[in-house]
Amino acid sequence: MSNHTTQHVGTRGGSGTQKLPLAALLALATAVFITSLTETLPAGLLPAMSADLGVGESAMGQTVTIYAIGTALTAIPLTAATAGWRRKRLLLTAMTGFALANTVTAVSGNYPLTMVARFVAGVAAGLAWALLAGYARRLAPVQLQGKAIAIAMAGIPLALSLGVPAGTFLGKALGWRVAFLLMTVLTVVLLAWITVSVPDHPGQRRDGRTPVLSTLRIPGVTPVLTVTLVFVLAHTILYTYIATFLDHLGMGGSTDLVLLVFGAASLLSIWIVGAHIHRRLRTLTIASALLVAVAAGLLAVLAESPALVYVAVTLWGLGWGGAPTLLQTAVGDAGGDSADAAQAMLVTLWNAAMAGGGVVGGILLGQFGPQSFPWSVLALLVPVLVVVAAARRHGFPARRPAAHSGPEAAPELTEYAKEFTSASPRP
Repeated sequence: MSNHTTQHVGTRGGSGTQKLPLAALLALATAVFITSLTETLPAGLLPAMSADLGVGESAMGQTVTIYAIGTALTAIPLTAATAGWRRKRLLLTAMTGFALANTVTAVSGNYPLTMVARFVAGVAAGLAWALLAGYARRLAPVQLQGKAIAIAMAGIPLALSLGVPAGTFLGKALGWRVAFLLMTVLTVVLLAWITVSVPDHPGQRRDGRTPVLSTLRIPGVTPVLTVTLVFVLAHTILYTYIATFLDHLGMGGSTDLVLLVFGAASLLSIWIVGAHIHRRLRTLTIASALLVAVAAGLLAVLAESPALVYVAVTLWGLGWGGAPTLLQTAVGDAGGDSADAAQAMLVTLWNAAMAGGGVVGGILLGQFGPQSFPWSVLALLVPVLVVVAAARRHGFPARRPAAHSGPEAAPELTEYAKEFTSASPRP
Protein backbone atom coordinates (compact mmCIF):
# COMPACT_ATOMS: atom_id res chain seq x y z
CA MET A 1 0.00 0.00 0.00
CA SER A 2 1.39 3.42 -0.93
CA ASN A 3 2.13 6.12 1.63
CA HIS A 4 -0.59 8.21 0.04
CA THR A 5 -3.20 5.52 0.58
CA THR A 6 -2.00 4.82 4.10
CA GLN A 7 -2.63 8.43 5.08
CA HIS A 8 -6.33 7.96 4.40
CA VAL A 9 -6.75 4.86 6.54
CA GLY A 10 -8.74 5.73 9.64
CA THR A 11 -10.06 9.10 8.46
CA ARG A 12 -13.51 8.13 9.75
CA GLY A 13 -12.19 8.33 13.25
CA GLY A 14 -11.42 12.05 13.06
CA SER A 15 -8.75 14.42 11.97
CA GLY A 16 -6.20 13.11 14.44
CA THR A 17 -5.03 10.41 12.03
CA GLN A 18 -4.78 12.81 9.10
CA LYS A 19 -1.29 14.06 8.40
CA LEU A 20 0.33 15.99 5.61
CA PRO A 21 3.56 14.61 4.08
CA LEU A 22 5.57 17.74 4.75
CA ALA A 23 8.84 16.58 3.17
CA ALA A 24 7.10 15.89 -0.14
CA LEU A 25 4.97 19.05 -0.01
CA LEU A 26 8.00 21.20 0.80
CA ALA A 27 9.79 19.69 -2.19
CA LEU A 28 6.84 20.73 -4.34
CA ALA A 29 6.95 24.18 -2.71
CA THR A 30 10.61 24.42 -3.70
CA ALA A 31 9.69 23.49 -7.26
CA VAL A 32 7.07 26.27 -7.21
CA PHE A 33 9.73 28.58 -5.77
CA ILE A 34 12.09 27.82 -8.66
CA THR A 35 9.43 28.22 -11.34
CA SER A 36 8.23 31.51 -9.81
CA LEU A 37 11.71 32.90 -9.27
CA THR A 38 12.89 31.91 -12.75
CA GLU A 39 9.90 33.75 -14.18
CA THR A 40 10.16 36.93 -12.12
CA LEU A 41 13.89 37.25 -11.38
CA PRO A 42 14.48 39.63 -14.31
CA ALA A 43 12.08 42.10 -12.66
CA GLY A 44 14.77 43.03 -10.13
CA LEU A 45 17.64 42.82 -12.63
CA LEU A 46 16.26 44.64 -15.66
CA PRO A 47 18.68 47.61 -15.61
CA ALA A 48 21.78 45.41 -15.26
CA MET A 49 20.62 42.83 -17.80
CA SER A 50 19.64 45.44 -20.38
CA ALA A 51 22.99 47.23 -20.03
CA ASP A 52 24.97 44.00 -20.32
CA LEU A 53 23.07 42.66 -23.34
CA GLY A 54 22.83 46.03 -25.06
CA VAL A 55 19.04 46.42 -25.26
CA GLY A 56 16.52 48.79 -23.66
CA GLU A 57 14.68 47.99 -20.45
CA SER A 58 11.40 47.59 -22.33
CA ALA A 59 12.99 44.95 -24.57
CA MET A 60 14.59 43.27 -21.56
CA GLY A 61 11.19 43.15 -19.89
CA GLN A 62 10.13 40.81 -22.66
CA THR A 63 12.25 38.09 -21.05
CA VAL A 64 9.29 37.71 -18.73
CA THR A 65 6.92 37.83 -21.69
CA ILE A 66 8.70 35.14 -23.72
CA TYR A 67 8.79 32.88 -20.66
CA ALA A 68 5.04 33.21 -20.27
CA ILE A 69 4.50 32.69 -24.01
CA GLY A 70 6.46 29.43 -23.82
CA THR A 71 4.17 28.25 -21.04
CA ALA A 72 0.94 29.46 -22.63
CA LEU A 73 1.68 27.87 -26.01
CA THR A 74 2.80 24.50 -24.70
CA ALA A 75 0.98 23.83 -21.41
CA ILE A 76 -2.10 22.19 -22.94
CA PRO A 77 -0.47 20.18 -25.76
CA LEU A 78 2.45 19.00 -23.61
CA THR A 79 0.15 18.16 -20.72
CA ALA A 80 -1.99 16.08 -23.08
CA ALA A 81 1.08 14.41 -24.61
CA THR A 82 2.51 13.48 -21.21
CA ALA A 83 -0.76 12.63 -19.45
CA GLY A 84 0.22 8.96 -19.32
CA TRP A 85 3.67 9.60 -17.86
CA ARG A 86 4.34 8.73 -14.26
CA ARG A 87 4.14 11.90 -12.20
CA LYS A 88 7.62 11.85 -10.65
CA ARG A 89 9.27 11.26 -14.02
CA LEU A 90 7.38 14.23 -15.46
CA LEU A 91 8.29 16.51 -12.53
CA LEU A 92 11.97 15.56 -12.76
CA THR A 93 11.93 16.23 -16.50
CA ALA A 94 10.40 19.68 -16.01
CA MET A 95 12.89 20.67 -13.32
CA THR A 96 15.81 19.48 -15.44
CA GLY A 97 14.55 21.85 -18.12
CA PHE A 98 14.81 24.72 -15.63
CA ALA A 99 18.39 23.81 -14.76
CA LEU A 100 19.41 23.84 -18.42
CA ALA A 101 17.54 27.05 -19.27
CA ASN A 102 18.90 29.02 -16.30
CA THR A 103 22.43 27.87 -17.08
CA VAL A 104 22.17 29.09 -20.66
CA THR A 105 20.67 32.40 -19.47
CA ALA A 106 23.59 32.88 -17.08
CA VAL A 107 26.29 32.35 -19.73
CA SER A 108 24.54 33.92 -22.72
CA GLY A 109 26.22 36.96 -24.20
CA ASN A 110 23.51 38.02 -26.63
CA TYR A 111 19.85 38.90 -26.45
CA PRO A 112 18.41 36.35 -28.95
CA LEU A 113 20.04 33.38 -27.17
CA THR A 114 18.78 34.68 -23.83
CA MET A 115 15.27 34.87 -25.24
CA VAL A 116 15.51 31.27 -26.51
CA ALA A 117 16.62 30.10 -23.07
CA ARG A 118 13.76 31.98 -21.46
CA PHE A 119 11.29 30.37 -23.86
CA VAL A 120 12.62 26.91 -22.95
CA ALA A 121 12.23 27.76 -19.27
CA GLY A 122 8.63 28.71 -20.00
CA VAL A 123 8.02 25.36 -21.68
CA ALA A 124 9.36 23.60 -18.58
CA ALA A 125 7.07 25.77 -16.49
CA GLY A 126 4.08 24.68 -18.55
CA LEU A 127 4.75 21.07 -17.58
CA ALA A 128 5.46 21.91 -13.94
CA TRP A 129 2.51 24.23 -13.28
CA ALA A 130 0.01 21.85 -14.84
CA LEU A 131 1.35 19.16 -12.51
CA LEU A 132 2.12 20.75 -9.15
CA ALA A 133 -1.31 21.73 -7.78
CA GLY A 134 -2.80 18.34 -8.57
CA TYR A 135 0.25 16.58 -7.17
CA ALA A 136 -0.17 18.46 -3.89
CA ARG A 137 -3.86 17.53 -3.73
CA ARG A 138 -3.04 13.86 -4.24
CA LEU A 139 -0.66 13.84 -1.29
CA ALA A 140 -3.32 14.95 1.22
CA PRO A 141 -6.57 13.66 2.73
CA VAL A 142 -9.56 15.39 1.17
CA GLN A 143 -10.18 17.63 4.18
CA LEU A 144 -6.59 18.89 4.03
CA GLN A 145 -6.23 19.38 0.29
CA GLY A 146 -6.62 23.16 0.54
CA LYS A 147 -3.81 23.30 3.09
CA ALA A 148 -1.66 21.01 0.95
CA ILE A 149 -2.05 23.35 -2.03
CA ALA A 150 -1.33 26.33 0.23
CA ILE A 151 1.93 24.73 1.39
CA ALA A 152 2.99 23.98 -2.18
CA MET A 153 2.00 27.46 -3.37
CA ALA A 154 4.02 29.01 -0.52
CA GLY A 155 6.92 28.79 -2.96
CA ILE A 156 5.48 31.82 -4.75
CA PRO A 157 5.66 34.35 -1.88
CA LEU A 158 8.96 32.81 -0.78
CA ALA A 159 10.33 33.52 -4.25
CA LEU A 160 9.05 37.08 -4.01
CA SER A 161 10.06 37.74 -0.39
CA LEU A 162 13.44 36.02 -0.40
CA GLY A 163 14.42 34.97 -3.90
CA VAL A 164 13.87 38.13 -5.94
CA PRO A 165 15.35 40.52 -3.34
CA ALA A 166 18.32 38.17 -2.84
CA GLY A 167 18.73 37.88 -6.59
CA THR A 168 18.54 41.66 -6.94
CA PHE A 169 21.18 42.08 -4.22
CA LEU A 170 23.48 39.48 -5.81
CA GLY A 171 22.93 41.09 -9.19
CA LYS A 172 24.21 44.38 -7.82
CA ALA A 173 27.06 42.85 -5.81
CA LEU A 174 28.32 40.04 -8.05
CA GLY A 175 26.51 40.47 -11.36
CA TRP A 176 23.13 39.24 -12.55
CA ARG A 177 24.63 36.06 -14.05
CA VAL A 178 25.49 34.75 -10.59
CA ALA A 179 21.81 34.89 -9.62
CA PHE A 180 20.85 32.61 -12.52
CA LEU A 181 23.74 30.21 -11.84
CA LEU A 182 22.58 29.87 -8.24
CA MET A 183 19.14 28.94 -9.60
CA THR A 184 20.78 26.04 -11.43
CA VAL A 185 22.53 24.87 -8.25
CA LEU A 186 19.26 25.00 -6.31
CA THR A 187 17.48 23.03 -9.03
CA VAL A 188 20.11 20.27 -8.96
CA VAL A 189 19.64 19.95 -5.19
CA LEU A 190 15.87 19.81 -5.70
CA LEU A 191 16.17 17.00 -8.24
CA ALA A 192 17.82 14.85 -5.57
CA TRP A 193 15.19 15.89 -2.99
CA ILE A 194 12.31 14.93 -5.30
CA THR A 195 13.91 11.58 -6.04
CA VAL A 196 14.16 10.75 -2.35
CA SER A 197 11.05 12.33 -0.81
CA VAL A 198 8.18 12.66 -3.30
CA PRO A 199 5.95 9.61 -3.81
CA ASP A 200 5.39 8.56 -7.39
CA HIS A 201 1.94 8.21 -8.97
CA PRO A 202 0.79 6.81 -12.31
CA GLY A 203 -0.40 9.02 -15.12
CA GLN A 204 -3.95 9.28 -16.35
CA ARG A 205 -5.65 6.55 -18.37
CA ARG A 206 -6.39 7.49 -21.95
CA ASP A 207 -10.12 6.77 -21.54
CA GLY A 208 -10.32 9.04 -18.47
CA ARG A 209 -9.18 12.25 -20.16
CA THR A 210 -11.54 15.17 -20.78
CA PRO A 211 -11.35 17.48 -23.84
CA VAL A 212 -10.07 20.79 -22.56
CA LEU A 213 -12.45 23.19 -24.29
CA SER A 214 -15.51 21.31 -23.08
CA THR A 215 -14.74 22.52 -19.55
CA LEU A 216 -15.81 26.02 -20.55
CA ARG A 217 -19.42 24.83 -20.57
CA ILE A 218 -19.28 23.77 -16.93
CA PRO A 219 -20.96 26.37 -14.66
CA GLY A 220 -18.36 28.28 -12.68
CA VAL A 221 -15.29 27.43 -14.74
CA THR A 222 -15.50 30.40 -17.12
CA PRO A 223 -15.86 33.00 -14.31
CA VAL A 224 -12.80 31.62 -12.51
CA LEU A 225 -10.76 31.59 -15.71
CA THR A 226 -11.88 35.13 -16.53
CA VAL A 227 -10.83 36.38 -13.11
CA THR A 228 -7.51 34.56 -13.48
CA LEU A 229 -6.76 36.15 -16.85
CA VAL A 230 -7.56 39.74 -15.82
CA PHE A 231 -6.19 39.60 -12.27
CA VAL A 232 -2.85 38.13 -13.35
CA LEU A 233 -2.63 40.64 -16.20
CA ALA A 234 -3.14 43.52 -13.76
CA HIS A 235 -0.52 42.21 -11.33
CA THR A 236 2.07 41.48 -14.02
CA ILE A 237 1.91 44.91 -15.64
CA LEU A 238 3.22 46.49 -12.45
CA TYR A 239 5.38 43.69 -11.09
CA THR A 240 7.38 43.12 -14.28
CA TYR A 241 8.44 46.77 -14.33
CA ILE A 242 8.65 47.35 -10.59
CA ALA A 243 12.35 48.32 -10.76
CA THR A 244 11.57 50.83 -13.51
CA PHE A 245 8.59 52.21 -11.57
CA LEU A 246 10.69 52.67 -8.44
CA ASP A 247 13.41 54.38 -10.48
CA HIS A 248 10.74 56.83 -11.62
CA LEU A 249 9.91 57.56 -7.97
CA GLY A 250 13.57 58.03 -7.05
CA MET A 251 13.54 54.76 -5.08
CA GLY A 252 15.56 52.65 -7.50
CA GLY A 253 18.11 51.86 -4.79
CA SER A 254 15.37 50.36 -2.63
CA THR A 255 14.05 47.79 -5.13
CA ASP A 256 15.32 44.82 -3.13
CA LEU A 257 13.78 46.15 0.10
CA VAL A 258 10.46 46.92 -1.58
CA LEU A 259 10.34 43.40 -2.98
CA LEU A 260 11.21 42.01 0.46
CA VAL A 261 8.25 43.85 2.00
CA PHE A 262 5.98 42.68 -0.80
CA GLY A 263 7.07 39.07 -0.36
CA ALA A 264 6.77 39.12 3.42
CA ALA A 265 3.20 40.38 3.10
CA SER A 266 2.56 37.66 0.53
CA LEU A 267 3.75 35.03 3.00
CA LEU A 268 1.27 36.30 5.56
CA SER A 269 -1.43 36.26 2.91
CA ILE A 270 -0.85 32.65 1.95
CA TRP A 271 -0.88 31.64 5.62
CA ILE A 272 -4.26 33.33 6.07
CA VAL A 273 -5.61 31.74 2.91
CA GLY A 274 -4.35 28.29 3.90
CA ALA A 275 -6.06 28.59 7.27
CA HIS A 276 -9.45 29.78 5.97
CA ILE A 277 -9.83 28.70 2.34
CA HIS A 278 -11.86 25.62 3.24
CA ARG A 279 -14.86 27.81 4.19
CA ARG A 280 -14.04 31.36 3.05
CA LEU A 281 -12.91 31.09 -0.56
CA ARG A 282 -15.36 33.70 -1.87
CA THR A 283 -14.66 36.22 0.89
CA LEU A 284 -10.92 35.77 0.55
CA THR A 285 -11.05 36.25 -3.23
CA ILE A 286 -13.00 39.50 -2.92
CA ALA A 287 -10.63 40.72 -0.20
CA SER A 288 -7.66 39.80 -2.39
CA ALA A 289 -8.84 41.93 -5.31
CA LEU A 290 -9.85 44.83 -3.05
CA LEU A 291 -6.48 44.95 -1.33
CA VAL A 292 -4.59 45.04 -4.62
CA ALA A 293 -6.97 47.75 -5.89
CA VAL A 294 -6.36 49.91 -2.81
CA ALA A 295 -2.62 49.40 -3.21
CA ALA A 296 -2.79 50.49 -6.86
CA GLY A 297 -4.79 53.56 -5.88
CA LEU A 298 -2.17 54.58 -3.33
CA LEU A 299 0.64 54.11 -5.85
CA ALA A 300 -1.27 56.11 -8.44
CA VAL A 301 -2.07 59.09 -6.22
CA LEU A 302 0.36 59.17 -3.30
CA ALA A 303 3.53 57.55 -4.62
CA GLU A 304 5.62 60.66 -3.86
CA SER A 305 5.79 59.50 -0.23
CA PRO A 306 8.21 56.56 0.29
CA ALA A 307 6.36 55.58 3.45
CA LEU A 308 3.07 55.27 1.55
CA VAL A 309 4.83 53.28 -1.17
CA TYR A 310 5.74 50.70 1.46
CA VAL A 311 2.17 50.73 2.79
CA ALA A 312 0.87 50.18 -0.73
CA VAL A 313 3.33 47.37 -1.40
CA THR A 314 2.31 45.69 1.86
CA LEU A 315 -1.36 45.80 0.84
CA TRP A 316 -0.42 44.53 -2.61
CA GLY A 317 1.39 41.54 -1.11
CA LEU A 318 -1.49 40.81 1.28
CA GLY A 319 -3.87 40.78 -1.66
CA TRP A 320 -1.76 38.88 -4.13
CA GLY A 321 0.03 36.26 -2.02
CA GLY A 322 -2.92 33.89 -1.67
CA ALA A 323 -4.35 34.49 -5.14
CA PRO A 324 -2.73 31.44 -6.82
CA THR A 325 -4.10 29.12 -4.13
CA LEU A 326 -7.55 30.72 -4.29
CA LEU A 327 -7.84 30.52 -8.07
CA GLN A 328 -6.44 27.00 -8.42
CA THR A 329 -8.76 25.76 -5.68
CA ALA A 330 -11.74 27.55 -7.22
CA VAL A 331 -11.19 26.10 -10.66
CA GLY A 332 -10.67 22.62 -9.19
CA ASP A 333 -13.94 22.85 -7.27
CA ALA A 334 -15.84 24.23 -10.26
CA GLY A 335 -14.42 21.70 -12.69
CA GLY A 336 -15.59 18.67 -10.71
CA ASP A 337 -15.04 15.58 -12.88
CA SER A 338 -13.23 17.78 -15.44
CA ALA A 339 -10.91 19.48 -12.95
CA ASP A 340 -7.84 18.17 -14.77
CA ALA A 341 -8.78 19.96 -18.00
CA ALA A 342 -9.86 23.07 -16.07
CA GLN A 343 -6.43 23.23 -14.41
CA ALA A 344 -4.75 23.03 -17.83
CA MET A 345 -6.86 25.96 -19.01
CA LEU A 346 -5.96 27.95 -15.91
CA VAL A 347 -2.23 27.35 -16.43
CA THR A 348 -2.50 28.47 -20.04
CA LEU A 349 -4.50 31.61 -19.28
CA TRP A 350 -2.32 32.46 -16.30
CA ASN A 351 0.76 32.50 -18.49
CA ALA A 352 -1.02 34.21 -21.37
CA ALA A 353 -1.77 36.96 -18.86
CA MET A 354 1.88 37.00 -17.76
CA ALA A 355 2.91 37.41 -21.38
CA GLY A 356 0.26 40.06 -21.93
CA GLY A 357 1.38 41.93 -18.84
CA GLY A 358 4.91 42.18 -20.16
CA VAL A 359 3.71 43.38 -23.55
CA VAL A 360 1.10 45.82 -22.23
CA GLY A 361 3.53 47.11 -19.63
CA GLY A 362 6.15 47.73 -22.31
CA ILE A 363 3.62 49.65 -24.42
CA LEU A 364 2.47 51.70 -21.42
CA LEU A 365 6.09 52.45 -20.52
CA GLY A 366 6.86 53.68 -24.03
CA GLN A 367 3.64 55.67 -24.55
CA PHE A 368 2.71 57.04 -21.13
CA GLY A 369 5.62 56.39 -18.79
CA PRO A 370 5.85 54.29 -15.61
CA GLN A 371 3.25 56.42 -13.78
CA SER A 372 0.59 54.69 -15.92
CA PHE A 373 1.20 51.25 -14.33
CA PRO A 374 -0.87 51.60 -11.13
CA TRP A 375 -3.75 53.27 -13.01
CA SER A 376 -3.92 50.31 -15.41
CA VAL A 377 -3.96 47.89 -12.47
CA LEU A 378 -6.81 49.81 -10.86
CA ALA A 379 -8.84 49.81 -14.09
CA LEU A 380 -8.41 46.06 -14.64
CA LEU A 381 -9.46 45.13 -11.11
CA VAL A 382 -12.92 46.63 -11.58
CA PRO A 383 -14.12 43.77 -13.86
CA VAL A 384 -12.37 41.26 -11.59
CA LEU A 385 -14.52 42.36 -8.64
CA VAL A 386 -17.66 42.42 -10.80
CA VAL A 387 -17.15 38.84 -12.00
CA VAL A 388 -16.36 37.49 -8.53
CA ALA A 389 -19.41 39.22 -7.08
CA ALA A 390 -21.65 37.84 -9.83
CA ALA A 391 -20.35 34.27 -9.55
CA ARG A 392 -22.02 33.67 -6.21
CA ARG A 393 -23.64 30.38 -7.20
CA HIS A 394 -20.91 28.85 -9.38
CA GLY A 395 -17.22 29.71 -9.47
CA PHE A 396 -16.91 31.63 -6.19
CA PRO A 397 -19.75 30.26 -4.03
CA ALA A 398 -20.29 31.31 -0.44
CA ARG A 399 -19.54 27.71 0.61
CA ARG A 400 -17.12 25.45 -1.19
CA PRO A 401 -18.50 22.07 -2.27
CA ALA A 402 -15.63 20.40 -0.41
CA ALA A 403 -16.69 22.13 2.80
CA HIS A 404 -19.65 19.76 2.98
CA SER A 405 -17.43 16.69 2.86
CA GLY A 406 -17.10 15.05 6.22
CA PRO A 407 -14.74 12.24 7.16
CA GLU A 408 -17.24 9.83 5.66
CA ALA A 409 -16.61 11.17 2.16
CA ALA A 410 -14.63 8.86 -0.08
CA PRO A 411 -11.39 10.84 -0.40
CA GLU A 412 -9.87 8.67 -3.09
CA LEU A 413 -12.94 9.09 -5.30
CA THR A 414 -13.00 12.84 -4.60
CA GLU A 415 -9.35 13.14 -5.58
CA TYR A 416 -9.90 11.23 -8.80
CA ALA A 417 -12.70 13.60 -9.70
CA LYS A 418 -10.87 16.79 -8.78
CA GLU A 419 -7.10 16.55 -9.10
CA PHE A 420 -5.27 17.56 -12.23
CA THR A 421 -2.90 14.63 -12.38
CA SER A 422 -5.40 11.94 -11.46
CA ALA A 423 -4.32 8.35 -11.67
CA SER A 424 -6.35 5.41 -12.89
CA PRO A 425 -9.12 4.42 -10.44
CA ARG A 426 -7.95 2.35 -7.52
CA PRO A 427 -9.62 -1.02 -6.94
